[in-house]
Amino acid sequence: MEWLPHARRLAHQIVRPESRWHEAVAGVPRHQFVPRWWEPDGEVWTVRTGAAAPDLWLEKAYEDQTLVTRVDAFHADHAADGDAIDGGTPTSSSTLPSLVVRMYRHAMIGDGHQVLVTTGSGYGTALACVRLGSEHVTSIDIDEHLVNLATDRLTRFGESPRTMVCDITGALPGQYDRIVSTVSVRPVPVSWLQALKTGGRLVTTIAGTGLILTADKTADGGAVGRIEWDRAGFMRTRHADTYEHPADDVWKGAAQDSGEDALTSRYPLLFPPDAWDVMSMLELQLPGIRYRKQQDGDTRTVWLLHPDGSWARATATGLLDSPTVHQSGPRRLWSDLDRVRNRLNREGALPVYGAQATIRPDGTTTLTRGSWTATL
Repeated sequence: MEWLPHARRLAHQIVRPESRWHEAVAGVPRHQFVPRWWEPDGEVWTVRTGAAAPDLWLEKAYEDQTLVTRVDAFHADHAADGDAIDGGTPTSSSTLPSLVVRMYRHAMIGDGHQVLVTTGSGYGTALACVRLGSEHVTSIDIDEHLVNLATDRLTRFGESPRTMVCDITGALPGQYDRIVSTVSVRPVPVSWLQALKTGGRLVTTIAGTGLILTADKTADGGAVGRIEWDRAGFMRTRHADTYEHPADDVWKGAAQDSGEDALTSRYPLLFPPDAWDVMSMLELQLPGIRYRKQQDGDTRTVWLLHPDGSWARATATGLLDSPTVHQSGPRRLWSDLDRVRNRLNREGALPVYGAQATIRPDGTTTLTRGSWTATL
């Protein structure tokens, strides 16, 4: 397959020619790391196989987009072209290339650095190998199948980093100058601080938010850094074949019940994942909220669900109409959301981006910006 022109086009789109990452993006055959993927259509995920549609394969592989390779416990590699799943949660992917490069740039990786990265499809690992040399890269994932596939594909590409099956929130296999995680965490694992060399840098996202955290290890075993003026969302770390969904137990009541409280919001209906700063602020205050939405004609409904039994359902017809809200449980989730929007409306911005981060040796992370503070 004539993939090189496609890879070069992608490199020109996302990286300046003088960047040290340009050669890596232009020279890594991404299609070989994603021979099959799950394509969404509403709630349905359908497998696409590159070999069955080579032109589509090259088009998708060299677009700057994320390709989902695993839904719940179902690997695309184990499915036939056209197989479908109704519903399901993505559990592994090949991250859009520009975001991989941005995360590596936030890490300020230099020649000779020992770097720990997350595996996924292996594409991000391949970029790091081309940039640094395989001997400087360790790649880990909790999924043995993904690690084995990525190792094989990296070998065929001519790269041989150290690859291991490992829970990134547990003990790590070495000492590193940089840790770059393309899965999100909360809190920062203590093992990262133990595995980082003094002065080393970690880069990750905070689970449930669009916040990129960078921090440099200090001599006391903690770290200091900030929330970058950039945004990204990654899948959460998982510790088994798939994710637990504790908020699903709340769904039955939230779907139709009138709840314990009803009100009319002062703001137009918002699906929080469409407004990352709002969602991030809410998640920092009350971690674990899950979101659902539905549209029936002109009527739109958004649900907020929390494992503690709290739920909120907001429904509106017009785009600018204030929604009718029903909520129940220990917390009034939509009222919490409206308080975040009140602050945004009052101050013109939320304090999450640009916040300073202080990480204690036990992983406790405190974010501060002005008078605002939040602890993970």
